[in-house]
Amino acid sequence: MTAWCRIRGDAGPVVAARQNGHLQPARAGGRSVADLHPFIRGELGVADVTFGAPIAPSDAELLAPMGSFPRNIFCIGKNYREHALEFTTSGFDSSGTAAEDLIPTAPIVFSKPFTSVIGPGDLIDPHPHLTSMLDYEAELAIVIGRGGRDIALADALDHVFGYTIVNDVTARDRQRHHRQWLLGKGMDTFCPMGPAVVTADEVDLASTVVECRVNGELRQKAPVADLIFDVPTLIRDLSAGMTLVPGDVIATGTPAGVGIGFDPPRFLRSGDEVAATIEPIGTLTNRIG
Repeated sequence: MTAWCRIRGDAGPVVAARQNGHLQPARAGGRSVADLHPFIRGELGVADVTFGAPIAPSDAELLAPMGSFPRNIFCIGKNYREHALEFTTSGFDSSGTAAEDLIPTAPIVFSKPFTSVIGPGDLIDPHPHLTSMLDYEAELAIVIGRGGRDIALADALDHVFGYTIVNDVTARDRQRHHRQWLLGKGMDTFCPMGPAVVTADEVDLASTVVECRVNGELRQKAPVADLIFDVPTLIRDLSAGMTLVPGDVIATGTPAGVGIGFDPPRFLRSGDEVAATIEPIGTLTNRIG
């Protein structure tokens, strides 16, 4: 398995392989590899790099596993049946409340600006002057390797480099007020990502489970197999008439158990800790600032 992380080195960010519980900085051409994109584009592989001395994770500062993005993060809304029901009946969904809108018949696509991405351990800015209804959404995210347009369903998984975790942090009041999702989900720090990108060959989508804990309490748990629109379908539909490029990230949607699913809603507060876990990727942990 190759699990790629990024850590803060003495001279800047460094890509590191996570192996046997340690991080090993990667070097190519006599210098540190600063971003994951050469691996994503296929310009570098494990055989093309040398690895430095192992570093204990506790001695490293993890960054978001990718340092730059070709464009905004693609996101999918209401892609687990139980979450679609909890969201549409919560009173916060302005996209449709009629009976036929409860379960989507096609993927609901929105985006998060790449400026919203932060790494493991970074503080989430609660933007208290803009929202009082801060929510969490743990999600499996796809990292596109080989680009393409009009990708066939049968070929879709061949275009995946790997998978990571995204927390689709959301200001529910802004999401409802603006009747669309970009402003409520796109604020700075609202896209924690990491702790690693694990290559596609090591992730079994049939057995992968998404979990989320808030202050240690399990709030979300569901298998990725429960997606309404699975990974190949999302790649096929997003690439229909639009070219996907290496480094594109697609957040696949969140399971039931978000804050607005409770009665009364359980919104995040300053100091709360949100931990999203998907094995073998690991756990993405962030606190509310």
